[in-house]
Amino acid sequence: MNRKFFNAILVVVWLTLGSAAAQAQGVQFRTGALNAVFEAARKAKKPVFVEVYSETCHVCQSFIPTFAEPKVGKFYNSRFISTKIDISSKSTLAFLDKNHLFVPSLPLFLYMDAAGNLMHMAMSNNSADEVIRHGTTALSPAIRASSMHKRYEEGERSPNFLIDYGMYARVTRDTATNIRVMNEYATRQTATTYTNPTNWLVLQKLILDVDNPLFQYLMGHLDQFIRTNGAEQVKTVAENILMSSLYSSRGNLYPAAKISSIRNQLQQIGIEGRVASNRTLLPEVNAYFRAGQATKAASRMDDHIAQNQFSTPEYLYVIRLFNRKSPDASDAPTVARWAMKAIAQAKSPAEQADLYFELAEVYRRGGKTAEALKAAQKSNELAKTARMDTKRNTEQIGRLK
Repeated sequence: MNRKFFNAILVVVWLTLGSAAAQAQGVQFRTGALNAVFEAARKAKKPVFVEVYSETCHVCQSFIPTFAEPKVGKFYNSRFISTKIDISSKSTLAFLDKNHLFVPSLPLFLYMDAAGNLMHMAMSNNSADEVIRHGTTALSPAIRASSMHKRYEEGERSPNFLIDYGMYARVTRDTATNIRVMNEYATRQTATTYTNPTNWLVLQKLILDVDNPLFQYLMGHLDQFIRTNGAEQVKTVAENILMSSLYSSRGNLYPAAKISSIRNQLQQIGIEGRVASNRTLLPEVNAYFRAGQATKAASRMDDHIAQNQFSTPEYLYVIRLFNRKSPDASDAPTVARWAMKAIAQAKSPAEQADLYFELAEVYRRGGKTAEALKAAQKSNELAKTARMDTKRNTEQIGRLK
């Protein structure tokens, strides 16, 4: 046999065996920088499979043998450039933030095109067939997650589709879509199904809004959920939904009555009253400001102060808050009282200078110009003693003369 021909056959056999061996090893996860992974994907004209995981996640670790299965490796190695990113890594957090992605649980599978656009996402059951199924779905434009908006607009409303769409919206940080889709999902459920395992998972993973019918049912039937899932777990789920609503952009528009209701619900699920009050304090005060009810805002804060021993910095913070955000001067007598208490306990000229400066603003807002000027001059003297920059003091005194 011709030696060159024989050598060529050996090369082909070696390459074939090498390829088979690589596939037999399972999914070949690339290491290194993500930009290099995506560059390799562009050159190979393949999409990218990203597993978001954690070294301390036992579920993530349980997938290692699955990814090592030959048929999983054969599927992914032929169709994707694959990589793994640790959720604890700063580079991973930067990548997720750049792409506006949220990780609700681990492991999270992300399927992206070579340009970095999200095509599909999945949280998989641990089996080779399921892992391959998610990859197959990612390669199917008509059914992958990025098609869900179009399918929803065209009228698709099956329960599983709404759950998947709600999760996709959550992963992509599209809270408005998540709320709309999960509200529709809940209204399509019957009350007899609200406590079933699927809807318990929906409450745990997908509900972000206190107005969702599923959450309202939870709050009205806590005992039913506790019997099945345990008091601590129910408390955690309800607390997460309440707090995600309270500190959301929509929560910034809640009226004071609704925030007060959330405070009561926090106590209903077992949060100690003082803790519930602390968590809802600023949202409720700001709601009163938005409603033009400065007196009610001051009364709410005054009740809170009466139940807590405020430090000087805490007094200074709330006085500044009222001076800058209060819609009128009806709160001025109460805020001035706080300032005098804080001044009495302040331990340094610098703290006193800041407090007198704010007291002058309180008096100015309340129309007490003479008292405001005296407080401003006192702040200026203390600022000099503390060797502080007195530019703001000079400007304040000038405004009051």
